[in-house]
Amino acid sequence: MRTPLVAALSLAMPAVLAAQTIPPPEYAARRDSLAQRMDSGVVVAFGGANPVGSERFAQLPAFRYLTGFLEPDAALVLVIRGEKPTGTLFTQPRDPRRALYDGFPPDSAAVARRTGLRARSFAALTPVLDSLASSGLPFYTIRDFTTADYAAEDSLTRGAGYMRAFAARHGGLELRDAHPVLDSLRSRKSSAELAMLRRAIDLTVAAQREVMRTIRPGMWEYEIEALFQGAFRRGGGDGAAFVSIIGSGPNSTQYHYNANDRRMAAGEVVVMDVGAAFGGYAADVTRTVPVSGRYTPDQRAVYQIVRDAQAAAERVVRPGSSFEAWREAARVVVARGVARLGLTEGVDATFDPPWADQCGKDPLRCNQAFLYMAHGLGHGIGLEVHDRPHPWYGAGTFAEGDVFSIEPGVYVSTRLLEMLPDTPKNRKMIAKVRGAVRRYQNIGVRIEDDYVVTGSGLEWVSRAPREPDEIEAEMARPRPSALLEVPRQSR
Repeated sequence: MRTPLVAALSLAMPAVLAAQTIPPPEYAARRDSLAQRMDSGVVVAFGGANPVGSERFAQLPAFRYLTGFLEPDAALVLVIRGEKPTGTLFTQPRDPRRALYDGFPPDSAAVARRTGLRARSFAALTPVLDSLASSGLPFYTIRDFTTADYAAEDSLTRGAGYMRAFAARHGGLELRDAHPVLDSLRSRKSSAELAMLRRAIDLTVAAQREVMRTIRPGMWEYEIEALFQGAFRRGGGDGAAFVSIIGSGPNSTQYHYNANDRRMAAGEVVVMDVGAAFGGYAADVTRTVPVSGRYTPDQRAVYQIVRDAQAAAERVVRPGSSFEAWREAARVVVARGVARLGLTEGVDATFDPPWADQCGKDPLRCNQAFLYMAHGLGHGIGLEVHDRPHPWYGAGTFAEGDVFSIEPGVYVSTRLLEMLPDTPKNRKMIAKVRGAVRRYQNIGVRIEDDYVVTGSGLEWVSRAPREPDEIEAEMARPRPSALLEVPRQSR
């Protein structure tokens, strides 16, 4: 028997899957747009390496954005001279016997049809770049890090090492960074990209509803993770866009907890920060639900602060509105809320944090309320789950076509007090708030939704239940009948 989720998805699947792909001309248009913003030069980009072991290969986001090529061990060279750039894709031939295991890669004609790029053997890459080094054109690199979150630490990837040696071989040839230009292009999503993102979000919302109806005390966090993964794949998605965060009880207060190996107990909340990927595009939707099916009064109190902060941030967003005003709208609500619960000495009260060296640049980090939400308010989504734009820091404004998340949270744990430096100011604060912290101990709440900036304002796309009453009503609905009962053993 199929679950309602599978039945609903299967009806529309053939048409949806056929329609939701990035057409080859769009990849060519992206390369043209990159070239127009650079005037002249040689752009060198490396794709992902073939994984060692049984891990499934996933193409790197920047390389996929420019080529749509999904085979490993490839490189792109884009020569920009005049109006039209010339692009060549260098691909790795596969040993015939290895192909029996891994499949036969597309030939050069198939690559050209699929990508609009001329294809050559990877062995030709070095001679081609050596010849271009004497052209007088500047060289730009698109580095092969997996996620931009760690771009500043990239020094050992294959592409970084190759280009460093290449520059040294050519008398210290200057290498420029193409990512700022590429990032500006990736910030605004095309209609084809929006369709892929909506599909990923729809899969995630359907899975959130299914899991809400399944949760009960005694289940393990990894069971919840498995339900999400199964729902994403049954719906035709790539799988999870990132490692699912299923944090119950004390784990709900750890932002990126993902061991997912604890047994959930009655009376706790569980944070479910998950996202399906579809065609490489990532959703990111978080719900915090009561394991027993109903929130306690204290859980509702914390939850309402977070939901009100999210609503305040939503009201700010429209084309031209500033990232700073957006962040401030949510922070004010959180500061007032945690002060009302007695978790701080007051809305403007400060403390001596372990990160005191950062307070000069950002005084907000010394506000006591920051202790309960020390992460950003949201991020772009796209080919990376933390995609462009990056409104969580710096200045800037929202623009039509931005796709991003809003994810405020409040996390209460006595560990927050235990980690503070022993200073007179902190001792005074701890003495005053310790009782409230103990009362709300191990209540961590995060709500995250995905949005599109439209010409007139903001569209909420990830319409999973999020008001407390809506979540309780969803959890009270009949459990999906086709989910298998698997005997659970204690670890």
